[in-house]
Amino acid sequence: MTLLVTAASGNLGRLVIDALLARGIEASDIIAGVRTPSKAEDLAARGVVVVEVDYARTETLASALDGVTRVLLISGTDPDRVTGHRNVIDAAAAAGVGRLVYTSSPRNDEIDYALGADHRATEQAIAASGLDATVLRNNWYTENYLDAVARAGETGEIVAAVGDARVASASRRDYAEAAAVALITDELAGQTVELGGDVAWDYDELARAASEVLGRPVAYTAVTVEQLTAGLETAGLDAATAAFVAGIDDAIARGALSQTDGTLARIIGRPTTPLVEGLRAGLAAR
Repeated sequence: MTLLVTAASGNLGRLVIDALLARGIEASDIIAGVRTPSKAEDLAARGVVVVEVDYARTETLASALDGVTRVLLISGTDPDRVTGHRNVIDAAAAAGVGRLVYTSSPRNDEIDYALGADHRATEQAIAASGLDATVLRNNWYTENYLDAVARAGETGEIVAAVGDARVASASRRDYAEAAAVALITDELAGQTVELGGDVAWDYDELARAASEVLGRPVAYTAVTVEQLTAGLETAGLDAATAAFVAGIDDAIARGALSQTDGTLARIIGRPTTPLVEGLRAGLAAR
């Protein structure tokens, strides 16, 4: 079995490769697809095959997918991410890849939000391709909150427009292990699964976790979406970016990240990383 991990030099991709190696996959059977191969010299030093993969340059995809059995498509960050995703999907279908695993967003078919729309479009492209696929709808990474917690070390508050909504976050390592399972077993073949942490917490609990990690009082300050948007623009974001960021809080307020049923823990065979532990480890690694 030859496995291609795209975006392999990113935070999630590197952890997926760690998880594959820990589960006994030979380094020579893992292909790390990266936009800039020079940034993955450490992976090559471990025996992993490093190739150029640029979602926007289809010529890199055809060569990278030659002989690949299964591929992990880690969602891109470019503004036109859907086009890049479709390029990978088309190339995987043309290469006869046996399975495609995709990292998607939570509840994107239930709750309408901008980030979810891109992932929903990608999921539709995967379904239309005829590929055997597994869609992993990853809830939030606990690491997404490191900047907010670090700022709280100075301000004593976490400001958000999420009301009393809950978030079932888990660590990147938790999600990476699930991706490895999806790649090397048939346990999740043909499935779309919602993945999240064992505990869904609210932002008051996030503030208390930040207090514990930082060793100082932190409070959650709830604002409206309009107030948050204005604040982001005052901080220097352009109107479109501010609206996008505030829109994520609005989606959280409407329950986009609240779902948890233990599926992620069952897949990885252990409890997911608790919020305090994830924040502490993330801040220590910065």
